[in-house]
Amino acid sequence: MIKWDECSNMSMNRRSILKSAAAVGALAVASSSRILPAIAQEATPKKGGHFKLGVAAGGTSDSLDPATYNNAFTEVFGKSLHGYLMEIDADGKVIGELAESWEASKDARTWTFKLRQGVEFHNGKTLDANDVIASINHHRGAESKSAAKSTVDAIDEIRADGPGTVVITLKSGNADFPYLLEDYHLAMVPAKGGKADVSGVGAGGYALATVDYGVKGTAKRFANYWKTNAAWFDSIELLVIQDATARTNALTTGQIHAMERCDLKTVHLLERNKGLEIVSIGGTQHYTIPMHSDVSPFDKPDVRLALKYAIDRKQLLDTLLRGYGQLGNDHPIASTNRFFNKNMPQRAYDPEKAKFHLKKAGLAELKVNLSASDAAFPGGVDAAVIYQQNAAKAGITINVVREPSDGYWDNVWLKKPFCEAFWAGRPTADWMFSQAYAADAAWNEAHWKNPRFNQLLVSARSELDDAKRLEMYSEMQTLCSDDGGSIIPVFANYVSALSRKLGHKKIASNWDLDGFRCTERWWFAEA
Repeated sequence: MIKWDECSNMSMNRRSILKSAAAVGALAVASSSRILPAIAQEATPKKGGHFKLGVAAGGTSDSLDPATYNNAFTEVFGKSLHGYLMEIDADGKVIGELAESWEASKDARTWTFKLRQGVEFHNGKTLDANDVIASINHHRGAESKSAAKSTVDAIDEIRADGPGTVVITLKSGNADFPYLLEDYHLAMVPAKGGKADVSGVGAGGYALATVDYGVKGTAKRFANYWKTNAAWFDSIELLVIQDATARTNALTTGQIHAMERCDLKTVHLLERNKGLEIVSIGGTQHYTIPMHSDVSPFDKPDVRLALKYAIDRKQLLDTLLRGYGQLGNDHPIASTNRFFNKNMPQRAYDPEKAKFHLKKAGLAELKVNLSASDAAFPGGVDAAVIYQQNAAKAGITINVVREPSDGYWDNVWLKKPFCEAFWAGRPTADWMFSQAYAADAAWNEAHWKNPRFNQLLVSARSELDDAKRLEMYSEMQTLCSDDGGSIIPVFANYVSALSRKLGHKKIASNWDLDGFRCTERWWFAEA
């Protein structure tokens, strides 16, 4: 068995290699990240105050059932109310939260988690193995509609070994498994009659006060929270403010203390405000233009390559993202991922190479329809028009089909053969590849099936040697880039604005808003 706990030393031996393998996807500081000088950033944390956060997404159909979390409101609120077995720190390392230590079998198939003692739920119940089992089983089963179902489907058996130990056996080895347990859907809730109680009772830093779905939610600091160095605010308030201009006005007038998703067209104006801090963090979110690889003309690899060379990524980075991002290279692994292929040449706009590949495909010219919408990502239609202009120089005619925003994800994505899409990304390479690039993945948006890629995907998942995994994931990124059906022109930074009254340490990049843990990790540095 390979054992991890919070006091383990990171010596350079096989044990440390295995430990880092379990933490795969550990995210380094993004090279494109920038945090403008902050007077409060590294101040000593202090308790107190009522924190108000403006988020861009949230709806009346939201619920406190973690299986349904699908927007910033539920994701941040969930991380505020609930504890999770694992946590990802600001350096991208997997650490124990409600799990104090964990062990893996040599084949990474059986995982044993020792639970932290004395953890209390908001209703006074003490956390035990039955709560963990009920919480995870809530997402399992044929009838489950949980967004985490594909993650927990890998579990063959879950059982208690006494009140403080949970043993999980997977259907096949997965060196990333502890990392997956940080998924914001997999909150630990109390068991009630053997089932998960999803009424909002958690073991997080804040206890539910009120919730008005689509409008706001409030919570108060839990007096018996087991972490003494977190959840600094007395109370928190999350407000759904979908309009970017309204969020910006709320921040500049002091109605909220922080906002996510700054409008990149006007963020330069916020940068002039000395009372605000603009935080730009390079993470995993990226824009894609998938082609159905089983539909003509996209079934020809050279046609796919021609279309990849026919897009000016730098122009999109400069005009669409105003520089708040990184160039994409037609694979979904972020530069912050420990298994990012640093040696892959960056694909550049090259109309002549596009023509070369069209000729190899037996074509002198190409005419295709591209379904575009701002529902896919901000500026989606503008991006399509830019692409249209770029491609014309390569003898490619792109007819931009402007699709309505309403129903885009139901009627266009996964259905139209050439369209735009957005991915928040995933913290690990296996997670990202398995959900969108595996041959049998439900969200394989390009209908791409590459035998070598799928062979490597299975092999890399259970490999515990980091060096070997890097080799495999690097080859997989190359396969995606050269043969895959998705054009990935840019990675978009997380761009938020904070009052300088707020203090924080290094901000995580695994999810937006400090890994969705801003309410726990930030504090008021000044009144």
